Amino acid sequence: MAVIGGGVVGLAILRHFSIAGLKCVLLERGADILSGASKGNSALLHTGFDAPAGSLELACIKAGYAEYLDIHEKLNLPIVKSSALVVGWSDEECSKLHGIVGKAHENGIGDVRLVGRTELGKLEPSLSKAAREAVLVPGEHIIDPWSAPLAYARQAIAHGAVIVRATEVTGGERIPDGWLLKCATGTVRAGIVVNAAGNFGDLVETIARPSPFRITPRNGQFVVFDKPASKLVNAIILPVPTERTKGVVLFRTCFGNLAIGPTAEDVEERETATTDTATLERLKTRAIEMVPNLANVGVNATYAGLRPACQFKDYVIEALTGSNWITVAGIRSTGLTASLGIARHVGRLYAEHFGFCRKLEAEMRKGCLLKFSRGQHFELFDK
Repeated sequence: MAVIGGGVVGLAILRHFSIAGLKCVLLERGADILSGASKGNSALLHTGFDAPAGSLELACIKAGYAEYLDIHEKLNLPIVKSSALVVGWSDEECSKLHGIVGKAHENGIGDVRLVGRTELGKLEPSLSKAAREAVLVPGEHIIDPWSAPLAYARQAIAHGAVIVRATEVTGGERIPDGWLLKCATGTVRAGIVVNAAGNFGDLVETIARPSPFRITPRNGQFVVFDKPASKLVNAIILPVPTERTKGVVLFRTCFGNLAIGPTAEDVEERETATTDTATLERLKTRAIEMVPNLANVGVNATYAGLRPACQFKDYVIEALTGSNWITVAGIRSTGLTASLGIARHVGRLYAEHFGFCRKLEAEMRKGCLLKFSRGQHFELFDK
């Protein structure tokens, strides 16, 4: 199996199939893993309380959330169990809070409840008095966006997987038993290809078919305050979401800082996330409006990330049975949490659609060539 894309989703898929015993290679166009969409996010572990009911996204979030809680101690992965508050600042926003609670309960997150102004003040004494009421989501937590996918990569390597960096997949040829992928550094022959290429997913998809989705990267900017700021907020402070975005979040990090973001700007650029002074100043101003004491705390960093948004609200994950190809695309801000659940779902698709490959995989495990260097051919099959 060849996985295209070394973000958190691609690495979770690589881990899943490597642990299952398949010979796998991951191809990453960047100089290192996590060099695309996964390198700039808010690092939240989501419950799925506000995900679309009955969606694939919700199912993957819940499965990924449960697996992360199950494995994080074994892998020594950090977690800050903070809870979250969806805060209403106006009559219009407060009118939507009951619906948010109802949606959370429909999604199976039963401990979500309304919090009045008095209790909100006790939970978050530094929050502006303009905060009216909120929805408390006890299960929302904070994790590290780097150590988790790195652990997935290390587990995959320990089970025989190979990660090849600085290797852009530029094309592919369908062959009787799979694919011959063309890369700038050589070729890769594999039985099954998984497209987890993030912001380049629609371009990679054209190797297998005309892409049914269009990636429009969404640039998100963040402002990071000095560490004293983290004492001013206990929970993740969420806005009432809109149809387009979850909005700007005020959150602690597992490194002891406090950050606000992301913005949501649709861009054509797929590789380099950018910041601009005006937007960063607006973020800082909004943070101070929410927590006035932040006016006395400095900013020590800014950053941005690109999210692989597409025209569909749900994830685009499907197996192309006749093409030996699995598409994993449109994974937006919930991808860090959902990645382990996505990997499980891809595993089910593989078992359902590509069971004919099992005999071949058994032969592969007996002894296959794993050689790759510039101009050489990488084999995932017995000679």
